[in-house]
Amino acid sequence: MKTLLVGVIGHVDHGKTALVRALTGIETDRLKEEKARGVSIVPGFALLAPEGRDGEIDLVDLPGHERFVRAMISGATGMGAVLLAVDANEGIKPQTLEHLEIARLIGVRRGVVALTKSDLVAPERLAERAAEVAAAATRAGLEAPAVVATSTLTGAGLPALSEALAALLDEAPPRADDGFPYLPVDRVFSRAGFGTVVTGTLRRGRLSVGDAVAIVPGGATATVRGLQIHGRAVTTAEPGRRTAVALRGVGLSDIARGQALAPPDLLASSRWLDVSLIASPGGDPLPGGTALRLLFGTSEVGARLRLLDRDALEPGATAPAQLHLDAAVTVPAREPFILRRDSPATTVAGGRVLDPESRRRKRHDPRVLADLAALAEGGPAEALAIRLAQAGAAGAALGDLARVGGAAPDRVRALLPSLGAREVGERILGGPAFASLRDAILAVLDGHHRDQPMEHGLPVERIVRALGLAEPVAAAALRDLVATGDVASGGTQGAALFRRAGFNPARNESEVARRLEALFRQAGLTPPDEAEAVGRDVRRREALTYLVGAGTVIRAVDRVQRRAVLFHKAAVEEARAKLRATFPEATGPESGFLAREAGAALGISRKFSIPLLEHLDATGFTRRAGDRRVIVG
Repeated sequence: MKTLLVGVIGHVDHGKTALVRALTGIETDRLKEEKARGVSIVPGFALLAPEGRDGEIDLVDLPGHERFVRAMISGATGMGAVLLAVDANEGIKPQTLEHLEIARLIGVRRGVVALTKSDLVAPERLAERAAEVAAAATRAGLEAPAVVATSTLTGAGLPALSEALAALLDEAPPRADDGFPYLPVDRVFSRAGFGTVVTGTLRRGRLSVGDAVAIVPGGATATVRGLQIHGRAVTTAEPGRRTAVALRGVGLSDIARGQALAPPDLLASSRWLDVSLIASPGGDPLPGGTALRLLFGTSEVGARLRLLDRDALEPGATAPAQLHLDAAVTVPAREPFILRRDSPATTVAGGRVLDPESRRRKRHDPRVLADLAALAEGGPAEALAIRLAQAGAAGAALGDLARVGGAAPDRVRALLPSLGAREVGERILGGPAFASLRDAILAVLDGHHRDQPMEHGLPVERIVRALGLAEPVAAAALRDLVATGDVASGGTQGAALFRRAGFNPARNESEVARRLEALFRQAGLTPPDEAEAVGRDVRRREALTYLVGAGTVIRAVDRVQRRAVLFHKAAVEEARAKLRATFPEATGPESGFLAREAGAALGISRKFSIPLLEHLDATGFTRRAGDRRVIVG
């Protein structure tokens, strides 16, 4: 079923409330003070179900008196179209223009004009008034609005007005659903059988009975106990609907007008907002540093304007900017807002939030300005691409991407493949950053092979240190490089070494390495100490590193004495065969052998037998059971 939220706007006493009552039969002025004074003080809501349409229109009767413009804005920021009421006799008034300007600043481009009290105006005058109002509405950004002369006293024009509103419903684009609910709270009360109830316009996403929600800013959490739309109980509320939400787990003191319902842990509070700003065309230039009031949803907070590419914003101009707020707010990306001066009380600008969790930006920075321009023109996918490019090889957290994209985490994940992004542990890397990371790893390996031609490669820890990366990120890039055949992995004794696929250290084997290999082969199970074998000869040190990397010489460690002994691989194989032959029944704890028995069988002292046995344990040939060892490999 199609739905549309239509804001009923116009000057005070121009018949908005009477028009809504005539169309729907609903009295939107419900407060005692409203009835006594004959003016709307808070937004009122009514349901219009046009005949012959599978859809509904939520009419929001917005206060017209200048003293209640703030209340008007709280109901306006969720609307998709407007119904402008203009007294046919009085014509356009200051609040008419301000309401139209507010609608323009928050991006509303569709609407209908109702000339009210038309029974009091001559036909010729009525035609002139219709042309005058249509021109003003078009200048304010409404696209070819229909103008309907009406009278709530005689009923004239009401069927035609209802049909014009139904046409708006027919042409309404699908409401944006970013995968998460966001409902600014405008009323809080308690009702018997329901507990704490809040009302508001569901700005985006669906809300269902049983959902967990956070109350932001603030952090309290609750569960949706029940939902109503215009008095009807529903299990799920769709975006754009006026919704009453019964909450379990919070009291009246835990939530207030100006807060909002959102998913737990999705939105963050911030005192800095990056915004796309458009100045009201009828005002004065707006200098950077101006103190203003920020209004969005049902919230209002003091804000200091910070222009990033100029010193003042000319009337009607658009610019990237920042708002530094008096208090932290919690708002989704792409949410519309209005800026007003306190004195004189006027609307001066509006726009949309680009980054809801920003920091102080450098002015006149080409990169910052380009990113904000792209955010202003694009949607969630463009926002994700920009944030991933900013993060580079460090990557971004899923929650950060969800906030800047204004989309739920599952929607973000669905967009990642189209961006060529990779999810690595708790970080996400953009496609270009991942490609640059691959290139950087290849450069590190190339440099190492050039400087150490006899080494077999680098362990991941050294690559991580060389690039200053988190290990999971580097490991993911290495896996990708191995999968594409650019890098090969190998190594011995459980330590993986990575090298360029075309690199073969055996080609660089030297006469020094061959002599050193012969030394250890001849020494058997009583090899020389490493320092004795290498001395201070750099070439012998390089040769030994090569032999260990190739697995020709095995470094065995005595963990108790913290001493390493180097055995030739052939000596280790001979030791394995000797132990298997000497202890053929050593397959269980009772028949295993002691370390001293192994040393006696091999004819070596504890200096050599203990590190050798530790190595055999580590490689799975033997397993220690108390003081004895059994052969399992």
